[in-house]
Amino acid sequence: MSNLVKQAKLQVAQIVSAALAKAMADGALPEAPLPDFAVEIPADTAHGDFACNAAMVGARTFKRAPRQIADAIVAAADLSGTFFDRCEVAGPGFLNFFLNGSWFSQSVLAVRQEGDHYGRSDMGQGQKAMVEFVSANPTGPMHLGNARGGALGDCLASVLDWAGYQVTREFYINDAGNQIEKFGKSLAARYLQIYKGEENVEFPEDGYQGEDIKQRAREYADLYGDKLVDCTPEERSHALVDYALPLNIQKLKDDLAKYRIHYDVWFKESVLHQNGSVQKIVDLMKERGLTYEKEGAIWYKATEYGAEKDDVLVRANGVPTYFTADIAYHYNKFAERGFDWVVNVWGADHHGHVARLKGAMDAVGLDGSKLDVVLMQMVRLMRGGEVARMSKRTGKAISLVDLLDEIPVDAARFFFNQREPNTHCEFDLDLAIKNSSENPVYYVQYAHARICSILKALSAEGVTAESCTPEQLALLSTEQERALIRHLAGLTDCIEQSAKALDPSKMTKYCLETATLFHKFYNACRVKGEAHDLLQARLNLCLATKQVLANVLRMLGITAPESM
Repeated sequence: MSNLVKQAKLQVAQIVSAALAKAMADGALPEAPLPDFAVEIPADTAHGDFACNAAMVGARTFKRAPRQIADAIVAAADLSGTFFDRCEVAGPGFLNFFLNGSWFSQSVLAVRQEGDHYGRSDMGQGQKAMVEFVSANPTGPMHLGNARGGALGDCLASVLDWAGYQVTREFYINDAGNQIEKFGKSLAARYLQIYKGEENVEFPEDGYQGEDIKQRAREYADLYGDKLVDCTPEERSHALVDYALPLNIQKLKDDLAKYRIHYDVWFKESVLHQNGSVQKIVDLMKERGLTYEKEGAIWYKATEYGAEKDDVLVRANGVPTYFTADIAYHYNKFAERGFDWVVNVWGADHHGHVARLKGAMDAVGLDGSKLDVVLMQMVRLMRGGEVARMSKRTGKAISLVDLLDEIPVDAARFFFNQREPNTHCEFDLDLAIKNSSENPVYYVQYAHARICSILKALSAEGVTAESCTPEQLALLSTEQERALIRHLAGLTDCIEQSAKALDPSKMTKYCLETATLFHKFYNACRVKGEAHDLLQARLNLCLATKQVLANVLRMLGITAPESM
């Protein structure tokens, strides 16, 4: 897998290091250790394709003015056999390197040769990484936070895959504990109300009020009649949960599949209780001297591992807390299933839980630094310039399914990944369905479709793409052509940065910039009607752009249409 940007940066570092050594050997600079310097891509490439600060950071080392050091480096620099045709000194001593035509030619060739794999990186070295996301309670429909978390988590998993990690997507089913108990009581109350009347059966004060609870109770009654009316409350709740929970879990799977999200693992919390994993964690923490008893409960000395206060592991009634199950779950991820890196996508309201859980990993003998949590801010839906709270279809709070009934999946996945996860997301429902360049996903898809249209039109005239030589591709020398090529060459770097930052919004921004640069190129540079070599070079650039757009859209789980 080629990364021409990384190769060029490496060449700059080698050129500068060799030039400094030569300048010291020739007496142009005093003998001194080579300074640590950086090679960057400047914001304005008119002043150079790559910039190096070696002269600036070397001032103290060489006891010379940066400009004097920079002049010595340029005088000693050997650019033969590299991607660069010149190096200039700017301002007080910045070194600016300018690429030659061969780098641009190689960049287009790399896209064309690597095709569907172009952009992939080996940064992750095949390490096992898990992304756990959504993990909505199976007690009701998914809400807008889950909609954002689904798009974010799924695209992040794809980015990590492209960055060279062996990725597992996981959904943690909270099918144990208080929420399931509350679920059972809510179902039981609605079931009894069918036979005894709402006025005669009190609904739990903290019960789940949704229509979905009434629906599940009615379904059970239609199938099995009044057989649970005379049961004990425990038997009634248990039977209703056994009926409704699998249906709700299947509904989660079906709804997420509509959203193009498919998990590798659906992990049930109940398994951790049934197979003794939760008790094993309590025993392990006792053995490590991390617990104490107080008022009949077992406490974990969380403050010894960075938490603000200690946590209860097992309540006085003998029931483990959710936090204990969470420790057991993450112990399972690392110690039992061998993941090298775990990323959880959580709502911002969980921020206080992050340090607690990372500290607990350290406490049980694992490495808390290998657990990362992406905290995701809330979503605000806008319609007609105002906040939209109710679904047009149901008149209730907007759920994931309501959203996907109203807007295309492509728009949902793109819009939810347009902002960094830790920023609030304002989702414009009107914009998401617009077929115009104002709609960012339409704008990107249109660029791909436009290229397909160009290729189709040329093909109708008997013009098809041929393999180009580096010399032919070197004809791509206009400002617009080189800006586009430079951007295409940066895909792998962008994927790596996105993976490091756990931020898929870098990829949607990359898509938009690709579309913008393509439109600028196409408006400035004719393809049809040019001389053979230039026409073929530009046709190959069109194909390279199409390939890059298709690859990134595939990574984001968004379609790349051939016509619009």
